[in-house]
Amino acid sequence: NYPLNETFTTLIPALAMGNTAVVKLPRYGSLCQIPLLHAFKECFPRGVVNIINGDGRDVAGPIMESGQVAALAFIGSSRAANILKKQHPMPNRLRCILGLDAKNPGIILPDADIDLAVRECVTGALSFNGQRCTALKILFVHRSIADAFVKRLSDAVDALPFGLPWEKGVRITPLPEPGAPDKMRSLVDDAVKKGASICNSNGGISNESFYFPAVVYPVTSDMQLYTVEQFGPVVPVAVFDNEHEVFDYIVSSNFGQQASIFGKDPKRVGPLIDVFANQVCRINLNAQCQRGPDVYPFTGRKDSAEGTLSVSDALRCFSIRSMVAATESDAGKELLREIIHERSSSFVNTDYLF
Repeated sequence: NYPLNETFTTLIPALAMGNTAVVKLPRYGSLCQIPLLHAFKECFPRGVVNIINGDGRDVAGPIMESGQVAALAFIGSSRAANILKKQHPMPNRLRCILGLDAKNPGIILPDADIDLAVRECVTGALSFNGQRCTALKILFVHRSIADAFVKRLSDAVDALPFGLPWEKGVRITPLPEPGAPDKMRSLVDDAVKKGASICNSNGGISNESFYFPAVVYPVTSDMQLYTVEQFGPVVPVAVFDNEHEVFDYIVSSNFGQQASIFGKDPKRVGPLIDVFANQVCRINLNAQCQRGPDVYPFTGRKDSAEGTLSVSDALRCFSIRSMVAATESDAGKELLREIIHERSSSFVNTDYLF
């Protein structure tokens, strides 16, 4: 997806707060990091930014087992994060900033603007081939508009231009992982065997690492696509008759990052917000799930995240507040004045004011 952004969204605040860092590069997309690695080498003292590469199980485990890691910033699966955390021998010394799994639902109410909802759901589900944690991973559509919505969604997906990433105007590209199309096929085949259909004409067509997005409908609770994060170009669509079915889904879900609500009636949207606000960390009204602007908190509940990222929150994640206190006496004040005047402490100083 976007490995450069995901690396530096945590590395930059870590360095800004005075930490040294060990960076394990992502499995895919490492080459785009090289220009910045040269810049780090030129700008920082030796040992401040340390780069390692290789299989995470082989290189990250021994580092965690050393007990010398004070903060773990990790973007990946909750399963891998749990393994890394357990490898640290002193868990109370470890602070974690984790961006993990998600199964973000989109809820399309009966009065939704269907054209708007389709447009946002196509972008929300399939930008970066659906390989981002903020993607819409399942759509719940009210039965009264389900057939019309699925027809327009399928037509819009089939119209997406595909090709190689550097070709102008391309929206769908091959997947970076060799086994990803097989995973998509497995999830779709499971749904089809249990009664769902691929609704768009090109859905599921594949060649080597390419997989054309499949709109799968109707998805039900006995299908893997109902609960499993696909992390790829598959758009599951489920039907609901009343909002309590959606409530039950989101409350019982193992994930809790974001949700999108499409509708105009405040009496229907409001109660959804009230339930979702205790289950996810961002509710998008008539818009796709997304990250940013970065002044907003980016986090999740359950198996979706630990810690919060935004410009200010990220700086807090990589620092622990410390203070120096003196009694309100002439001696105490004089001591602090002398420390500042003589610049005898790097911590107690006012140089940052100038």
